[in-house]
Amino acid sequence: MKRFQMITEADARMLEYGSTVMLVAGGHVTPLALDTLRARRIAVVREGVDVDAESLAPPADVRVVAIGADHTGVALKAAIRQHLRGRGLAVHDLGTDGPESVDYPDIAAAVARQVARREADAGVVIDGAGLGSAIAANKIAGIRAAMCLNQTLARYAREHNGANVLALGATLVTAADALTIVDTFLAAAIREPRYLRRLAKIRELEGAARRH
Repeated sequence: MKRFQMITEADARMLEYGSTVMLVAGGHVTPLALDTLRARRIAVVREGVDVDAESLAPPADVRVVAIGADHTGVALKAAIRQHLRGRGLAVHDLGTDGPESVDYPDIAAAVARQVARREADAGVVIDGAGLGSAIAANKIAGIRAAMCLNQTLARYAREHNGANVLALGATLVTAADALTIVDTFLAAAIREPRYLRRLAKIRELEGAARRH
């Protein structure tokens, strides 16, 4: 992890998109650099203090949700979409909408990319078991997708692990249970510095994987 006494805008533009850097105790980030760091989704870990929560933590106030499902999850997707819109949230439905077979990695990646680009505050991906979509979504840099079967897992996924995409198995949960899981996931937020520090380490692993 690169260490800085001061981060200027020129420094910020040279850093790898989505990377994590260390600011030594007493270090300084210039105002223009802050804007560039946020735009490039670069996390700043302050030595002996905490983590730049804004760049790491999913938005606590979810207003826009991207959702997608393969052919096994069309009905469940429709139920979730209607439920969320009924709550006043904007929902980007990325398909599919019919019984014809589609490949879950394509749908999961489309949802994950919207979340990674911050076009959506959170994502929901659905297939038969939810596992494949979670794996596919997690291949997109900046995505932390979790397959959740109950409210407890949904809350932990957000509060402890900063998950920004929820994966559901259409064959494993009822529509009623899925709505409760989704509501729990979207309502939870990661706040504790110790969890944010761990997210910084996850992001560093992502950077290492891209370099090798």
